[in-house]
Amino acid sequence: MTDIVFSKKGLALIELYKQMANEGYQRSDGSKVEDAFADFELRTYRPDIKNFFDRFGVKTVLDYGCGGSNWETVGFDENGQSAKEYFELSSVFRYEPARNIDERRSADGVVCFDVLEHIFIEDLPAVIRDLFSYANKLLVINVACYPAAALLPNGENAHVSVRNPFWWKGMIDLISLEFPDVAVSLLCSTAWRQTSAFKIWKACDWADSEHFVTND
Repeated sequence: MTDIVFSKKGLALIELYKQMANEGYQRSDGSKVEDAFADFELRTYRPDIKNFFDRFGVKTVLDYGCGGSNWETVGFDENGQSAKEYFELSSVFRYEPARNIDERRSADGVVCFDVLEHIFIEDLPAVIRDLFSYANKLLVINVACYPAAALLPNGENAHVSVRNPFWWKGMIDLISLEFPDVAVSLLCSTAWRQTSAFKIWKACDWADSEHFVTND
């Protein structure tokens, strides 16, 4: 596991996201958000994620691109539990370069919500490989496939890499071949709170199958 070498534009983007995290950001409707990246994006999908974690025996998690998410804060579910309690986890680690948080280490599961669309396209293969490199059992990715309401400080849209779900599936398929024993769940949001999910896969299943055709 080596640190990512970001492109010049990738490094510049991180600085813009740091500015947004510190100062807030403008929206396309002209309003301003003061508390940037504060939503716990994973909360919306918590029943599905719970099923994934139980299925693959996930007890430790790395939240990759966590924003302002706090897994220790109560109120994650309707019973008032924290996310750590809800998912019955022993440890949670976080990574958020816009907030200078870097606790990256191997974990049973890696979750990456509302992150990859913010990465400059040249840096996506390296970031996705980094995600896989920390996942011992399961990688869960949610990616937005539509423009954001948020604007970068330079006026451009904050979703800098908007692609369709099958583009993301192809990209992640290729890299999953390098990490064949990691199960992958890809959730693609095509609009706000409208998400389609690909069937969970492991690249090793393709090699172990008696068939040549792979269309999952």
